[in-house]
Amino acid sequence: MATSDAGRSALNGWRGGFLLLSALAASGLIAIILSGSAMIPTIAMAVIALASFALHLASRRRSFAIDAARSARAEDITVIPSAARSVLECVDEPLLVLDRTGRIIFANKASQGLVGPDAERKRISAVLRTPEVLESIDRILAGGEPEDIAFSVHVPVQYHYEAHIARDRAGLVVLRVRDLTAIRRAEELRVDFVANASHELRTPLAAVTGFIDTLRGHAKDDAPARESFLEIMSVEAGRMRRLIEDLLSLTRIELNEHNPPSSEVDVVSIIHDAAAVLAPLAQADRTTVEIEPHVPLSVVGDRDDLTQVFQNLLHNAIKYGGERGHVRIRFGHAEMPGKAGAGQHYVAIQDHGEGIPREAIPRLTERFYRVDVKRSRERGGTGLGLAIVKHIINRHQGRLLIESTPGEGSTFTVFLPAALARQEASL
Repeated sequence: MATSDAGRSALNGWRGGFLLLSALAASGLIAIILSGSAMIPTIAMAVIALASFALHLASRRRSFAIDAARSARAEDITVIPSAARSVLECVDEPLLVLDRTGRIIFANKASQGLVGPDAERKRISAVLRTPEVLESIDRILAGGEPEDIAFSVHVPVQYHYEAHIARDRAGLVVLRVRDLTAIRRAEELRVDFVANASHELRTPLAAVTGFIDTLRGHAKDDAPARESFLEIMSVEAGRMRRLIEDLLSLTRIELNEHNPPSSEVDVVSIIHDAAAVLAPLAQADRTTVEIEPHVPLSVVGDRDDLTQVFQNLLHNAIKYGGERGHVRIRFGHAEMPGKAGAGQHYVAIQDHGEGIPREAIPRLTERFYRVDVKRSRERGGTGLGLAIVKHIINRHQGRLLIESTPGEGSTFTVFLPAALARQEASL
């Protein structure tokens, strides 16, 4: 509409100028003829030349107006006012505004991860290669109703999004995108957790139920069988009890994960206590536990939680270190890069067992993940020990480093904030 009005206005201006110059030229010629001057031919030629020049200028002006109208019609770019841009930049979700040709006229910073940093003035089809979204935009530009479109991006990693697409009265299309990746992953974890927990409980429960039926039937008067079955039932019941305790412990830790502890504890004494508790297990496997002598190391932490961390890690080292194995525990201090005076104390628990495949290391702290399922169950593992360790360390604002070489053994190193560093940082 705006471009046609510009062309029409230029044409009307040209017509008016031409009529005015024609009237002036005719009046001049009549006046000269009536005066009978001898210079009639020369003056007439001058008037005609002036009229031709004016006609040329009017023609060029019309050509420029038509070119400008065509260019504006081809671009159809609408400028977003600076105040509106400032407001839209505050939106923490990807937000795009398109003109009537599908060209991006605004893209906030949150959208850079989706369409790149230089998306403005490009067509949406050049920066977003999602057919369902592009088809929805075409329908909206054609006058369709607002739509919600779910789509996924698989490169470089998988992300899940939901786009709301609508058109305003001026014909601009607004594309707002929500990142649903965290919600989808949480839902997948919940489903996996329920399935895994049900599976872990189903096996011992089926065993206990089967033995109860057997004892009620033909084996009720068989004393040796009864003793054997009762022993197996006790083991399976203990397995269910440990699983339930670990689930409750993991839930409690996750609820408090955002509340870091503030007390100070000696991590060296915690290690000695954990080793004393697990001494019978180490003796049964004929495993030696060597604790390097060290002065007390004060860290910021909760004693009960850290006791659980090191009992789990030491238990794993004894369990997977092999019969007649050797477990070595070392202590040390590590400075934080770029933070003078801030540091962490660490505890490294090393075994010399079979080791862990490299591809399995990133998954070790997942719930119910086991490298060797059969062996873990035989040794009473629930598959939740390292998940508990990870969440406790996160609560303590520390970190867990896992290093392993197949055939040589594994080292689990726990880094915890040093108490003195915490005090200096707070001053």
